[in-house]
Amino acid sequence: MFDEAELPQNTPEIEAADESITVPEHQRKKRGRKPLPEDLPRVEIIYDLADGDKQCTCGCQLTCIGDTRTEQLEIIPAKMQVLVHVQKKYACKGCEETIKMADKPKQPIPKSIAAPGLLSHVLTQKYQYHLPLYRQEMMFQGIGVDIPRATLSLWVIRCSELLQPLVNLLEDDILNYDIAYADESTLQVLKEPDKPAQSQSYLWCFGGGPPGRFSVVYHYHPSREHQKAIDFFEGYRGYLHCDGYQAYDAVKKKDPEEITLVGCWYHARRKFVEAEKVSKKPGLAKYIIKEIQHLAKVEKAIQAEQLKAEAAKRYRIEKALPTIKKIKLKLDDHHDKVSSQSKLGQAITYTLNQWPKLLTYLEDGRLEISNNRMERAIKPFAVGRKNWLFANSVAGAKAGAIIYSLI
Repeated sequence: MFDEAELPQNTPEIEAADESITVPEHQRKKRGRKPLPEDLPRVEIIYDLADGDKQCTCGCQLTCIGDTRTEQLEIIPAKMQVLVHVQKKYACKGCEETIKMADKPKQPIPKSIAAPGLLSHVLTQKYQYHLPLYRQEMMFQGIGVDIPRATLSLWVIRCSELLQPLVNLLEDDILNYDIAYADESTLQVLKEPDKPAQSQSYLWCFGGGPPGRFSVVYHYHPSREHQKAIDFFEGYRGYLHCDGYQAYDAVKKKDPEEITLVGCWYHARRKFVEAEKVSKKPGLAKYIIKEIQHLAKVEKAIQAEQLKAEAAKRYRIEKALPTIKKIKLKLDDHHDKVSSQSKLGQAITYTLNQWPKLLTYLEDGRLEISNNRMERAIKPFAVGRKNWLFANSVAGAKAGAIIYSLI
């Protein structure tokens, strides 16, 4: 972790790839590093011979026959500027009673020194590139601007309040479509009312929406209690992709005729992977893992062929259902033969308990074999959490949930 300055073993290859790209006049070679983006502005630096060197030893004047071009990437450091808002005032010199002043556009945070571009920069740096506010404070100080971390925190919270209506629209998209997703992850909040700083709170992640408009929203909650999921999906009708957490069973119990849970085959697979690691010889765990891999190959084939929903459903029935039946027979056969306290026994019990949900994806070709889509959606938050570690306050946690929903 601390040997970042150590030379890598493949130094010659890296140096070769890092050489500037030679661009002949009419053809760009494709060796080495990929060409730099064409939309980046180009600044030509021309190197020419001195007039005295343009004379040949034979006495003739040299003629330019072409150029050799190389490209190098440069960066212009961030530059700050002050926007001076000048509102013109006008008065009537005749009656001396009328005074008018030009209106200034409304600002995101009234009376703040932060222009919209600066606010956008702070939010992007923290939530997209995971740069904590204290580091941003140091970076601003490096260019001569003193913006305390407390001020940056206030800006984040004020911006989240402005962005909340957009998140509400995303939630409408999720709840008005008939396929949704859910997951949750831990979050430490230092100043949580009636809770010690070391306790865990949660960031819930909900997703869904029509094709081409898939949306993801984050919700902060001090606990993992079932009621949070129940409240969000109040009035929802359709399929819900989820893992085996009982909160989603509670959601279905609330509206059993309206909500159908879709289990995650990859969560079940992980249980058998854990069992296989402690197994002394290949056995049931390895067999189940291999069979689930076959189910995954069926899904890859559907994606490769870009099958429509009905065709995908038929393909799954033909290619995946026989494998699923074999898995069920194996699990039923070993259920009473394996200790329920062992890793393998726990994997078998989990999978059989989830079995009706695991079969649901066969009902509709639009459904997915796993909840990986939601796990990928929550990954940016998990990466950010490794950098900023915790939220200082409930307000900060809620602000983060709103902004993550839009980035």
